[in-house]
Amino acid sequence: MPTRLELIHGNIMEAEVDAIVNPTDLVLSGGGGLDRVIRQAAGEEVDRACEEIRENYGGCQTGEAVITSAGNLSAKYIIHTVGPIWIGGGIGEPKLLKNCHRECLQLAVENGIQSIAFPAISTGTFRYPLEEAAPVALTAVTKFVEYAQQRGDQLPELIQFFLFQEEAYVCYVKALSTLGFRLSCFPGQKK
Repeated sequence: MPTRLELIHGNIMEAEVDAIVNPTDLVLSGGGGLDRVIRQAAGEEVDRACEEIRENYGGCQTGEAVITSAGNLSAKYIIHTVGPIWIGGGIGEPKLLKNCHRECLQLAVENGIQSIAFPAISTGTFRYPLEEAAPVALTAVTKFVEYAQQRGDQLPELIQFFLFQEEAYVCYVKALSTLGFRLSCFPGQKK
């Protein structure tokens, strides 16, 4: 079954998916923004899992991702990823943001996840401009899907971007259109 990509103006906490992506920091602290909201709702089980990752691996590096159970959430998994802090774009921020999306999708493939929801990674407290982040994120996801389909990998059937602010939603819709896709589309099948 082909992978469907959807953009949704809404709260990722309302996503009905197997995995939600949590934008976090290097030590998986759950300390700010959406990270705090997700971690508070997920509960102590996820806090303990993140603590184990810190103890065993030192946390999670920028551009990488780790997976835990979803605790009290309706999803099965939380994929935690550390997006880049925006410092003007000249120190590899786009590459790191692409890596975040690819790493999350790779974990989804490895864990048999059939549906996944992303927020607009790094665009909040890490200040990545939405106009810059949207095409990077969407290109990373569509390219991952296209390459994985060519390899015959078992991909998620549904990839969603939950965009809480209207400005974010508009930027992502515009970027998706610029890439040649419709609002709800099947990557690999341009309009």
